[in-house]
This record gives sequence, structure tokens and C-alpha cells, in this order.
Amino acid sequence: MEVEPLPAAGQPRTSGVKIFSAKILDVMTSRFGLFLVMVIALSLSAQTSSGKSSQGKSPKSASARPRVMNGTAAKPGEAARVDVVPDLAQRLARFREVRMPFRAEKLSARERKLVNKLVEASHSLEQIYWRQIDPEALTLYQSLADSKNPKDIELRRYLWINASRFDLLDEQKPFVGKTPMAPGRGFYPHNLTREQVEQYVKEHPEKKADIYSPTTIVRWHGGELEGVPYRIAYRSFLDPAAKNLREAAELSDDPAFAKYLRLRAAALLSDDYFASDLAWLELKDPKFDVIFAPYETYDDGLLGVKATYGAAVLIRNEEQSRKLALFQRYVADIQDALPLAAEDRPSKRGLETPMEVMDAPYRAGDLRHGYQAVADNLPNDPRVHEQKGSKKIFFKNFMDARVNYVILPLAKYMMLPEQAAKASGEGYLLGTILHEMAHGLGPAFVRTTQGKVSIREAIGPMYSGLEEAKADVVGMFGLKWLVDQGALPKDKLEEYYASYIAGIFRTVRFGTGEAHGQAEMMEFNYLSERGAVRRESSGKYAIDYAKMPVAIADLAKELLEIEATGDRVRAENWFKKYDVMPIELKASLMKAISVPVDIDPEFAFPGKLE
Repeated sequence: MEVEPLPAAGQPRTSGVKIFSAKILDVMTSRFGLFLVMVIALSLSAQTSSGKSSQGKSPKSASARPRVMNGTAAKPGEAARVDVVPDLAQRLARFREVRMPFRAEKLSARERKLVNKLVEASHSLEQIYWRQIDPEALTLYQSLADSKNPKDIELRRYLWINASRFDLLDEQKPFVGKTPMAPGRGFYPHNLTREQVEQYVKEHPEKKADIYSPTTIVRWHGGELEGVPYRIAYRSFLDPAAKNLREAAELSDDPAFAKYLRLRAAALLSDDYFASDLAWLELKDPKFDVIFAPYETYDDGLLGVKATYGAAVLIRNEEQSRKLALFQRYVADIQDALPLAAEDRPSKRGLETPMEVMDAPYRAGDLRHGYQAVADNLPNDPRVHEQKGSKKIFFKNFMDARVNYVILPLAKYMMLPEQAAKASGEGYLLGTILHEMAHGLGPAFVRTTQGKVSIREAIGPMYSGLEEAKADVVGMFGLKWLVDQGALPKDKLEEYYASYIAGIFRTVRFGTGEAHGQAEMMEFNYLSERGAVRRESSGKYAIDYAKMPVAIADLAKELLEIEATGDRVRAENWFKKYDVMPIELKASLMKAISVPVDIDPEFAFPGKLE
């Protein structure tokens, strides 16, 4: 599937996101405690410093400008002004708009209807995601819908990119208003702390399962904490999502995919995804597929356990998918070769390891906003990993866009010319394949005297960064292992390392407020400490290829052991030591400011945000 660049920030767009009328966040049943979106009254700071609008006309007075309150315009005088950062245009320029076309020519009319039903279902998860991440941003975004002021249009687009008022590229600091981001987002009461939760669970152990569930919202009910199931909190969105999945199932010519869609529809309304996850892994080379669940926990900064909803409509790239057979054969062998005690690396023999190269003509929720994933390893449930395995999905159109618009141009600024020339799309793809394989490798649980404990729960909020680092490093360990076994050509190893380091330079630009950026900042600092990467007097970086294998193996061992032991303090100390960006690296990255940090995908299907 082709990817097409859109006009630069500030230029007209040929297509846009269609926004429908605002809808107030669901009111929860009194049984679980009523909650409403916190009222935020924001006025739009779209005036120029000269007091003139961009069209040369006098702007409306502050008292006459629209203000947001519970999804409707507030009356004059009800809200104080909230400032927008002055460099919003420069922030927008860091994202390259890229079209992701829907190539429907080879699809039958029935198949096109199937895709459209999956897109409609995905719209519902988009509604939920904003309410999970930053309901106030949703209200502000809606209030800007009719504004023609260029400053308001810029603010609206940056809200869309982040799905919040907090800048992913600026350690999640607010770019509108002054209120700092709550670590618990919309998952927990605003002022609740991790220590309070842990103390409460210690005193009320019978509440732990509900409070730590990945699919509950935690709320006060009287003087007690309780976990409100997603199926209750988001019912008005989940009902139509399930209906659209069932209707898509009727349009599918693949009985196994139709079965999965029906099971996933039922899971949305029960919060029990286990059976549908198993059915998803049993799909054999599906022409159409979909990611559709609350899977990732990156945005829970309090406990690190709450899952956000994400969706991706997928169409198989048959030619590229066939190439993955080589890697599927070696998953169990790489697991056995890991530098970790045998009891902490359960055998992967006999488990499902489906791999798919897909084009994604539409994404929503956590797959649409912020960091644009080029691959996924799902589901995240360790019970599914033990019993069945996991699926690796590679989004080819997103991969092509990242490599062409970000990684290869950035490598020319950051690396010695002869090493930058070695970085390649193929090398980056192979590293990504091994990264996703590595998410399913290593320990499945923490071993304790009381039995098995979830690694995610044991490590806490640091887990997402730790797991991303583990996948990166274990993936590179596995790539070297494949070269040593003759499965991949030895003369390509330097290309793989150069592509990996080029990818690190791309990812650290997200900063340590994002899990992937935090992970790769740690990797970069560790490799620099070991002399595998060094900065030259020119400001460019050089790879010592001879030192890379040992440094990678040692780092893999450290990260795998942290996960196997569930040692939270060890994890926190490790990242505290290694996740700070060196001043020299920051200076070198500034020279590449013209290279976008990420893409901003534009789909052929209109978006809906109510």
C-alpha cells in the first residue's frame, strides 16, 4: 500500500477529519458511583500579539469568544483564559502528514462493505480512548470545530495528534493551559497516588482484583475505592461497536474470521477477551484482520495496568507475509538461547506464532494518536502466551512512511556517512520483526514463593518502558543468533546494527515521557557507556561493530532478569541511571530539526468524534 505525503503544516489539506456533534461522557450507574467529566472552561487564545486576527480584522473580545463547559459553549464570564504555547506551529512541523490510501480496486463489493463495517466499529473505540486519556481535551477539541481562525485550527490539529492537552514530545507537559498531566489520566480519581492504592489494597485484599484489573476504572464510592468495569463505564459506545462487528461477521467469507468477530463482539460486553484472543491466534493467513481491544497500558502512569482501547483495520500483504516463514521457525530456538536461567524462559515449542504483514487503511484509539506504531505483538495476556502464543503484526504502509520520511533522513545527520549509508529499510524491518518476536520471549510471569505474579503488576509504571527495552535488545540478540546459525547472511550484520542505531536516534526524540523513547534512551546510554556507540568531534556518532554483540548480550541479560524477578526497585534504579538524554546528544539532534519526528496519518475514511 502506498503512502503519500500531505502538504506541510499550515497548507490546505485535500481531505480532513469529519467531526460530528459533541456528546457528553456517559453518566455511570449509581451502583458504581456517578461520575461526570471534570468541567474545564477554556477560552481560545487564538489572537495574535498585535490584537489583530490573521485576516487583519479585530478579534472578538475575550468575553465573546466561545468557552467550553461539558461539551457546550459556556456563557461569558464563566471561565478564565488558558494560554496556548507560542510555538505551536513549530511543534506541528515535527509531524509529517502522510496519506494512507484505501486501495479497494481488487476487493469485491461485499469485501468493501466488510471493511466499512470494521471502520464504523473502530469509531466507537475512538470515542472511548479520548475519554480515557483526557476528557477535557475532547471538550476543547469539539469547541474548536467551527472556528476558521488559523490559530484555532493549529490547536485543534495538535490536540488531535496527541488526543490530549499534553505534548508527547515534551515529556507530557501541557501545550494548552497550565494544569500538569495526572499520572492516572481518566482511569483513577485525580489526586489518587500509587501509595494510597497499595495501602488500600493491603487493607482490603478482596478489592485487589477489581482495582488492578486492566479493564476497570477506579473511582471513590463513599469512602471506598472500587473498580468500575469498562463494559459499564463505556456501554453506550461498546454496544454499537459490538453490533458493527457482528454485522461485519455476516459479510465475511472466512468462517474463522467471522467466528472471531462474533467472539470479540461478545468480549466487548463482558470484558473477558480470553476466548476471542485464542480464536484470533488460530486465524490462518487471513485476508482481513482487525486489532480491536483494550490492550496497551502505556498511558497508565499510576499503576501501569489500565488498558486503552485501540483499533486497526488490516488487509493482508501476501507477498511480504510469505517472507516471515523463516522467522517463525526459530522462535522456540531463540527462546532457548536467551541469557537467562532455564526456569525463567518457558519453552515456546508447540505454541502459535502467527506473523502477518498487513496494510492498515484505518486506525483508531491508541493506534491512531501519538507514537505511530509500525508493528504489534498481541495479545498481552500472559495466560494466552502460555497456552497459545502471540501474534506479530507488521503495518507495512506505516513502516514505509517511518523509514522514508524519518529514519533514513535522520541517519544522515546523526551518523558517520559510511555507517548512515548502511542503515536500510530492510535492516530496520528485520530489527522490527525480531523486536515483536522478543515481546513474546523471556519470562511469562514473575516467580515468587506465593506462586506466579504478573510482571506488569510487579514492576508497576516502569513496566512499559522496561518491556520495550527488553524487546529491542532481545530482538537484536536474536538477530545476531540468526546470523550465527547461518539463517541470515553474515555480511548483513553491520547493516542490521546500523539500522538499529538509526532507529534509536529516531525514537529518543520522543523523550522519556513515552515508553519507547524511555526504553531507547536507556539503550543508547548503556551502549555508549560500553563503548559500542561513541560521539565524534564532528557531532556525529560512530558504531563500534566489534563491541555491539557483547554489550547487547549483557544488556539483554540484565533486562530479562529484572522481568523474571519482578524487582521494581532494580528497574527504577536502572532507568534512573540511564534514561536521561545527554546534552551532547540533544545538541546533535537539534541539527536534524528539519527531519520530522513522526508521521501524522491521514486516512481515506472520515473520522468521527462525538
